[in-house]
Parts: sequence; C-alpha cells; structure tokens
Amino acid sequence: METSIAMARLAVADGTTHLACTPHIYPGVYANSTATIAPALQTLQAELDALDIPLTLVMGADVHMVPEVMEGLKKGRIPTLHGSRYFLLEPSHHVPVPHFLAQIENFLNAGYVPILTHPERLRWLDEHYDDFIQAARIGAWLQITAGAITGNFGPSAKKRTERLLSDGVVHIIASDAHSIDHRPPIMSGGVTEAIRLLRDEAEVIRMVKERPQAILDNAEPDLLPAPLGLGYSLPILLAGKFTKKSWFNRLFN
Repeated sequence: METSIAMARLAVADGTTHLACTPHIYPGVYANSTATIAPALQTLQAELDALDIPLTLVMGADVHMVPEVMEGLKKGRIPTLHGSRYFLLEPSHHVPVPHFLAQIENFLNAGYVPILTHPERLRWLDEHYDDFIQAARIGAWLQITAGAITGNFGPSAKKRTERLLSDGVVHIIASDAHSIDHRPPIMSGGVTEAIRLLRDEAEVIRMVKERPQAILDNAEPDLLPAPLGLGYSLPILLAGKFTKKSWFNRLFN
C-alpha cells in the first residue's frame, strides 16, 4: 500500500488525473482476475480519497495473448478497461504470436478493441512490422510507453517508438508504471519528446487525453479521429513516404 500511495503521488505531481490499474493476467503465471483486481482497486481508491490525493483509479489488466483470453473476456473473468469494449493485450515478447492477425480479427468481430501494449519492446516487431500496421488498420489500437520514447528501455525500443510515431500509427502513450524508481508513473518526458518528434502537439494530446477519455466513455472507435498514418496505403506507410495531411484532407482527398 505504501508503494502504491507513493506512485499515486508521483503520478499526480506529473499531471495525471486518471490512472488505469492493469496488473498482468497470464494463466498459470499471473493468476489475477476481475474478482481479485476489483476489491484491491477499491481499497486503494478509498485510501487515496482519505489522503486527499486527487487521482481516479480505473480497473483493467494487461492481458497476455493466449488462447484463453476470449473466453475470459466473455465470462467476465478478464476485465476490460473501465468495463468498456477496450482492453490491453500483450503479445509475446520474444517470438511471433501464431495466427496473430486472425486473433486480432476475432476480438474485433466479438465487439472488443484490443490495445496492443508496448510493441516497441517486442523483439519480433521489426520483422513483422507490417502485421502490426495491418492490425491497427483493421481496428486494433497501438500503445507505446512514455519511457521508451525517452530511451529508458534502451536504444532499440527508442528507435522503434520513433518509427511508430513517425509512421503515425500510435493511438495511446502510457506510463506502464511498475515501481517508484525503476518504472515510475511519469508521462511528461515522453509527451514532450513525442511533440518534438512529431511537431504535432494536437495529435500527441489525442494520445494522452482524448483517446484515453474515449476509452472511459466506451466511445465507438470509428467515430474518433484515427492516428495520422492510418489514412495511407500499407505500401506507402511501410516505405515511409507519406506526407502528413489535415484530418479534413485525409477524408476527402
């Protein structure tokens, strides 16, 4: 509890008003569930309220991409974010996920929007980059980590975040906080760097405010502005030859 309160104070000091609590769910490894996460979140929220720490907690989980996920979602054992259609989905770090796009399509067809977490840290991203772009094109969201943008996860992860940002396929920037010191709940450095890289503050604001709010509102994703690069054909996007246009021009040109 002491660590959680300290992390909450850090998040608030950095400008965060809402924070999703998303422990890992991985059958046989991380045995979390809606039934265990909900009461823990309620206890922590009550403690924050008692201490006048102005932070609203949101329930969710970082769900490892395994065959049991769909059933867990449908039966309520695996929580979505704030009870919405959106949920965090973590692919394997070291090897490609079998039938990756087919699984993504299955979630979408069932009415869920999978948010693929920290693709920049996946060792197989570079060789399967087009699969992630295609996943985003058919309706999945991509979420990168603020610390990776600033180089806290090493040069390879930083380079991949820069590619994803430059290609205009990122939906969300998150803290992916795990501790006070090693991976604190700090967003500001990554946000500043993303604005410097993109030269588009409005789009970065969508990544850290507007789309997260849309998740809380359980908004229909098709009604939201897409990331800037998803209006381009896959070959152009992969070749890195697209020119940024306004949202209006991308709709009508």
